[in-house]
Amino acid sequence: MQTEHTGLKRHLKVRHIRLMALGSTIGVGLFLGSASAIQIAGPSILLGYLLAGLVAFIVLRTLGEMAVHEPVAGSFAAYANSYVGPLAGYMVGWGYWTYWIVVGIAEVTAVGIYMGIWFPETPQWIWALSSIVMMGLINLIAVKVFGEFEFWFALIKVVAIVAMIALGGSVILFGFTNDWQPIGLSNLWQHGGFFPNGTNGMLLSLQMVLFAYVGIEMIGLSAGEAEDPQKTIPMAIDSLAWRILIFYMGAILVILAIFPWNQVGQQGSPFVVMFERLGLREAAGLINFVVITAALSSCNAGIFSGGRLLYSLSSNGYAPKSFSKLSKYGVPHRAVMSTVGVCMTGVVLNYFMPDKAFQYMMAAVTFIGLMVWVAILITQIQFRRSLSKSQVAQLAYRAPWWPYTSWFALAFIALVVVLMGFHEDARIALIVGPCLMGVYLMMFYVVGLHRKTASKRDFK
Repeated sequence: MQTEHTGLKRHLKVRHIRLMALGSTIGVGLFLGSASAIQIAGPSILLGYLLAGLVAFIVLRTLGEMAVHEPVAGSFAAYANSYVGPLAGYMVGWGYWTYWIVVGIAEVTAVGIYMGIWFPETPQWIWALSSIVMMGLINLIAVKVFGEFEFWFALIKVVAIVAMIALGGSVILFGFTNDWQPIGLSNLWQHGGFFPNGTNGMLLSLQMVLFAYVGIEMIGLSAGEAEDPQKTIPMAIDSLAWRILIFYMGAILVILAIFPWNQVGQQGSPFVVMFERLGLREAAGLINFVVITAALSSCNAGIFSGGRLLYSLSSNGYAPKSFSKLSKYGVPHRAVMSTVGVCMTGVVLNYFMPDKAFQYMMAAVTFIGLMVWVAILITQIQFRRSLSKSQVAQLAYRAPWWPYTSWFALAFIALVVVLMGFHEDARIALIVGPCLMGVYLMMFYVVGLHRKTASKRDFK
């Protein structure tokens, strides 16, 4: 296992890691993207969230196995470099950096949409610009400060979702705000049944559902700055299973039980609309604040991840050397500032295409994120094959039912990628994503990195 000092500070505590892992999945995919998924699948979206959640947990456990064994800053990019090859490490590193750039743009676009509810006259790009600048400044301070901000950002949205589930449950079971007439669960099978658009509707919604979960793998990037990663990483990963079940399944179940599925998402975030229709307009305003916080949280995490990836790529000669410079607080400030600078393209997108910006970003980020998941699964398979039986037995944290779970997850992701071709809004991702990967592949050979003779295991 690598233990050399990288210059990064191990100041992220277990509470930071737990909330970062959970917070990274609670963003626009749940608060805004869920509306589009519900329109396609109806109540059967619950089955989609369950299946996608299972695959997400498998990916996280396979990554956790490697992260606990070898806690380094480059995480899965480092592991791909070590166990698959330099080209794989290069492609995963730059691909995932691009992913977080797109996430940052998507999240600040969501901020602009949410702020438009309160300030409809203010251009959407103003809020996008303000969000990027604010999150960039937070990331330039010590990692402990970033951890605290992300902890409270995540805690706000977690508490809000729990409160929403509790309130919705009281409406369903006891009829609160409905003259004490329980609503029940009949909306789940009325209005066309549980599969109103057939199984095809549920299948076509899977790419949107997976978008909600993509991001949990950033927990691996925190391993290089976590206190006692052998303890904190497994605790954070294992707690995600039941938390995802509660927050995603519980929240969507409440919304679908209270409102007919074909009325959800016609007026913005279904979370905000739910409180408005229950006569709790003040609470709806609070939820709007929460979803803005959720988007800022994901943007914050994106800048953090992008900066660490550039730092890791630079340390190994895969990016300009200046990105490996650290501030006196142990922050890769040049890598962070460069990440923020590229995120500024989102401001331009919001200026020229405010109506389509979120839709395009959501499609593009899903494809890139899924390719990173594929890389994690393949790398872990190669990692296991590199170990002897005795070494496998000594692993402190192992992925369950290997290799069957890994192959199941790969097959599921392949199915989703194929299904993206049948969805008009997602089809653009199958064009943009491969083209971007082709550019990085060309860069790898043009700059001569294919002739790199350093050992595969020097990736930090």
